[in-house]
Amino acid sequence: MNKIELLRTFVRVAEAGSFTQAAASLGLQKASVSEHVRTLENLVGARLLHRTTRKVQPTHDGIALLERSKDLLSDMDELEGMFRHDGAALEGRLRVDMPTVFARKTVLPHLASFLNKYPHIRIELSSTDRRVDLVREGFDCVVRVGDVNEPSLIARPLGALVMANAASPAYLKIHGVPKKLEDLAQHKLIHYSPILGARPAGFEYVMDGQSCELPMAGNVTVNNADAYEAACLNGLGLVQSPLSGLRAHLVSGALVQLLPDHVPAPMPISLLYAHRRHLSQRVRTFMEWLAALIEQDASAK
Repeated sequence: MNKIELLRTFVRVAEAGSFTQAAASLGLQKASVSEHVRTLENLVGARLLHRTTRKVQPTHDGIALLERSKDLLSDMDELEGMFRHDGAALEGRLRVDMPTVFARKTVLPHLASFLNKYPHIRIELSSTDRRVDLVREGFDCVVRVGDVNEPSLIARPLGALVMANAASPAYLKIHGVPKKLEDLAQHKLIHYSPILGARPAGFEYVMDGQSCELPMAGNVTVNNADAYEAACLNGLGLVQSPLSGLRAHLVSGALVQLLPDHVPAPMPISLLYAHRRHLSQRVRTFMEWLAALIEQDASAK
């Protein structure tokens, strides 16, 4: 059995706190993951994990081995890519997560060009509007839109997304076109809330450099970006969303931009990854490509 793979499996189980989650992220059967850990424990002569029905966590010896293993695996990844300068030589799997609409509209349309240049890299792309746990779920990097407050991760700011207000022509035909903030009293806002049941924000805008919020009525609350966009296209109310995501609909006439002088503050976008002494060449290469793509998209007017 490859000792490096045994260590890699152990690290993933320890970080995920679950054999099941580790198996899913490694693309292995749960039984294989358990066997890897047992083999490693026999090899080092120590119990590395406390196993209960609810949680898996490292023992005292496991904690010591975990930190050394992380450094060793990082060094191995670095050594593998030390002398590789051509795209064809980069290989391996990358696990990334990003917001659903961002994946669909910004990344996936351009991903073929990346894979053509690096044909031996395999991308596992998770697109969800929930905030994944990068370490526990085994992601190499994640894209976050909005404020970031995760001191355990490294956050690379990539700029900010310009925001816009929009509604469908069908909605505006019924309710009229708002020309000033006071007109919004006669309109409905499609509310977005990651946790249904929580108090949704009202209409957001900036005045004199300060973010303000105007309470607005609305019959629909959604918890993901695709539903938010679809609700707007189907005439259920106004939305406030990144301009880059609305642009195609504004150009086609499917949506109409409103109140351009009263938009939310630009939304920061960041690339997050775990603290590591080294990142593998394939991860660094993908992150640089992704950063350039995001910066280009964020700066588009």
